[in-house]
Amino acid sequence: MQIQPTGLTLQQQAAYRNRGYHSPVRALAAHEAAGLCGTFLDYYERQRDDMEKLLPRDRRAFLCETHFFLRWVYQMASHPRVLDAVECVLGPNILVWSSQWFPKFPGDKLFVSWHQDATYWGLHPLNITTAWMALSESTPQNGCMRVVPGTHKTPQLPQRDTYDPDNVLSRGQEIAVDVDEAQAVDLALRPGEFSLHHVAIVHGSGPNISDVPRIGIAVRYVSPDVAQKGRERDLVFLVRGKDEWGHFEIADPPERDMEIGESKVHAEAAARKSRNLLPQN
Repeated sequence: MQIQPTGLTLQQQAAYRNRGYHSPVRALAAHEAAGLCGTFLDYYERQRDDMEKLLPRDRRAFLCETHFFLRWVYQMASHPRVLDAVECVLGPNILVWSSQWFPKFPGDKLFVSWHQDATYWGLHPLNITTAWMALSESTPQNGCMRVVPGTHKTPQLPQRDTYDPDNVLSRGQEIAVDVDEAQAVDLALRPGEFSLHHVAIVHGSGPNISDVPRIGIAVRYVSPDVAQKGRERDLVFLVRGKDEWGHFEIADPPERDMEIGESKVHAEAAARKSRNLLPQN
């Protein structure tokens, strides 16, 4: 499969600013995505027994920030074709702030409620975009991401914590007013494609009612002028350009794949993010 350049055209950039998203963009050939999907499933199987003892929202320790200790995940997050598209949205200087896997297997009840990431992340200004990268088919039937176009321009909507056991979000957070689902757009993706969405857009996803797994990862990118409102500086990777602001602490990328719990950098990154994002007693 021939891969086309992934820098967004001026028209596509204008559409992103207007709608709050752009999709799809191809980063990987189908066979490359299939290989990485198998690599993720191998990783998941090694952790399955430990994860199945936990509620979905508590499995984040196994599924978040894996780019800090898995070299192949870091390479996905820093893939030039992905960064070419991100650069068209954020500019030439790019930091990887966070990542999270969102696997949904056939028959899973797992869902992601309607929410706005900007409400919870404590990052300002909102020069932030997420690349949702599919390693398998991502369809309405198996729970692809959905967005409500233009909602990134609206004031922050009131949101509440539900702690629904099937909600993947950390506190089961959801928008506390009605969302016009008739306006929602399904961001269906083929293996190796990704979408970009603005940090303030209303988005979510339903359960997997198909017999096909949905495997994807969300990688969150920020420009260096963004600052974290929190107790301490988050660890990030500088993947393009330079950082003249110093709001974050830049870490060295992993040189090899490690087992979970082996990387001190990963442990520190996760701990700092938890202290910055989660409610404190």
